[in-house]
This record gives sequence, C-alpha cells and structure tokens, in this order.
Amino acid sequence: MSLKKINTVLAAVFILFILWFGTGYILSPETTAAGFGLPNPPSGDGGGFLVVKGIRDVVLALVLGILLVTGHRRALGWALLVEALAAYGDMTTVLAHGGPVATALGVHCLTATLMVVNGLLIMRETRNAPDAAALAMSAPQPAPQPA
Repeated sequence: MSLKKINTVLAAVFILFILWFGTGYILSPETTAAGFGLPNPPSGDGGGFLVVKGIRDVVLALVLGILLVTGHRRALGWALLVEALAAYGDMTTVLAHGGPVATALGVHCLTATLMVVNGLLIMRETRNAPDAAALAMSAPQPAPQPA
C-alpha cells in the first residue's frame, strides 16, 4: 500500500471520528460530555458550551474533508497539524480541571499526536509534488478563437 493511500485512509478516519464526536455534542451534549474527561461538565445554561464544542468539531472535520476531496493534500497536511492544537487544548483543559489523566492522554493527546503524525506524513508525501491549485494555475490555457 502506498504512502498516499495510507495517508488518505488515516485522514478519512480522522474526519469521520471528529464528525462523530461533534455530532454527538450537538445532538446529545449531556450524554457525550461524560467521555470528554471533565469531572463536572457544564449544566443548565452552561450546557450550551457543549453544543459550541460540537459545532467546532464538525467545522474542523469539514475543513479536513473539503481539503481531502478537492485534492489539496499539502494544505490537508498543514490543517491536520494546526487542528491537532485543538485536541492538545482539550487535553490541557481536562488536566487543568482535575479530569482523569487517562482520558486526557488516552483520548485527547493520542488523537492530537496521531493527527500530527498523519499531517507530517502528508507533508512528506507532498514535499516534491505541486498541489492541485498549482497544477491548475500552470496548465496551458487554450488560445482565444477569432469570432
């Protein structure tokens, strides 16, 4: 299996994983929040922040998905690297608020680190290859036809 295929499968798994979690926070925030790792998830009016987290996750997944399906692989690598910061931030939040270390490291840190690895692998895969946008801009343009 080629590096490109492995990277594509890994990126697709991340996209589906992030969409699944994000959708869970939007549709059933109280149920999904237990897996995040905070000892006291928001309640009452504060529960709206769980929906905000869900919307953030869905948007992050959609950005990755658009880059994947449009063939902008180098940008996909960069986006994975940057979006891993959200998962590292979630890890830090769980640790700073007395949540379980196992959840902080086993869920958030592991996810972020795997995103970084996938992003770096895509960057390696594309280091000498121009991206789709560069190819489109450098393609020869047809000559104008007289009327």
